[in-house]
Amino acid sequence: MGYPHKSHPRETPVLSKHFGDPKARELETWKSFGGYRALQQALAMEPTAIQDVVKASGLRGRGGAGFPTGLKWSFMKLGDGKPHYLCCNADESEPGTFKDREIMRWTPHALIEGCAIGAHAIGAETCFIYIRGEFSEPIAVMERALAEARAAGIIGKNAMGSGKTVDVWVHKGAGAYICGEETALMNSIEGKRGNPRIKPPFPAVAGLFGMPTTINNVETLAAVPHILNNGAEWYKAMCTASPKSTGSKLFSVCGNVARPGNYEVVMGFPFKEFLYDLCGGPPPGRKFKAIIPGGSSVPVITIEEAEQVKMDYEGFLEYGTMLGSGGVIIFDDAQSMPRQLARLARFYAHESCAQCTQCREGTAWMTKILERIVAGQGTFEDLDTIFELAENMTGKTICVLSDSCAAPVTSGIQRFRHEFEALISGKRSSSVAVAGAL
Repeated sequence: MGYPHKSHPRETPVLSKHFGDPKARELETWKSFGGYRALQQALAMEPTAIQDVVKASGLRGRGGAGFPTGLKWSFMKLGDGKPHYLCCNADESEPGTFKDREIMRWTPHALIEGCAIGAHAIGAETCFIYIRGEFSEPIAVMERALAEARAAGIIGKNAMGSGKTVDVWVHKGAGAYICGEETALMNSIEGKRGNPRIKPPFPAVAGLFGMPTTINNVETLAAVPHILNNGAEWYKAMCTASPKSTGSKLFSVCGNVARPGNYEVVMGFPFKEFLYDLCGGPPPGRKFKAIIPGGSSVPVITIEEAEQVKMDYEGFLEYGTMLGSGGVIIFDDAQSMPRQLARLARFYAHESCAQCTQCREGTAWMTKILERIVAGQGTFEDLDTIFELAENMTGKTICVLSDSCAAPVTSGIQRFRHEFEALISGKRSSSVAVAGAL
């Protein structure tokens, strides 16, 4: 599969600069691009010095939470005599998100370098890249690149001749959405069922194999070499709105849009320009209606709201949603929002690990009620029941899977209640006349 689109003049290609170039997968080519210079520099630095540079850059976790990366690294107690671990979360199971696999497919050495720098920064000798099992091509590409890097002495017991041990290994998952949650990911690596763990203890205290562990997203780690090469101020300068959101960000775009694909823009980019200029607007004869901007687990917003948003953490929060993973799912005016939200709820009900009653029962009942409404058999009381379920599902479970089901459903009902009421009352409004299939 080729890369979906050519770079737009308004994009800022940093991580995506070499997407689509098969030669970029090769070690010698990557080194000619400046690859592994940042790692050489990092191995000569104290771990705390690396943390300070990343803190100063303002880099925040690109997996969804948006937590400051350098601060997260500083939670690891250096010199405690324990083995430390870094886990790279490459599970990428959030519907609507497909950026991390492109980093691995086209620029595997960028991720290896970021992993090695991150490992050294937290006092770890070992990093595991946990890759979603269905990602057969990224797994093969990463394995080849790791073999090249290991043979060249870039990683291993004497990484780049530094005398330090920094090793990176691929761990293949089995395709469970829940294993994208950091503690379930660690359980999976340990060979256990991929169920989330109760926190505390937090991973920085007792994580993988009971030892101090940090978990970072693929995009987060791939950004680190660029920060070391170009400086924290360079990264901070890529910011057009909130100073708390810096750097460039990859956004995956799918749904009812003219040009789906991955786009890299600076934080704070105008969402309206992004949707209509970069992504080409809606299909011919259609209009945008709703957007889920950060992967399927964040609240839905209307197109009118989306056109006012600045694309950063604070900008999306201002309009009641989140940047999340950057998976932009677009619905046009031919789609039935009740149908689409029922489809999302069914996904979460299927993927629940079933540890927590509120999640196991809540996602299942929410799905049943939504599907009943879509079938024309719902009642107005069903809408109240959904909100009661959502209240019991939010903030009351070990992980946030049940929250992730409740957020798009409740926000969708709040913004498109008329579509639900039309189905309940047996009337078909013009906005759901075409009703996209489940």
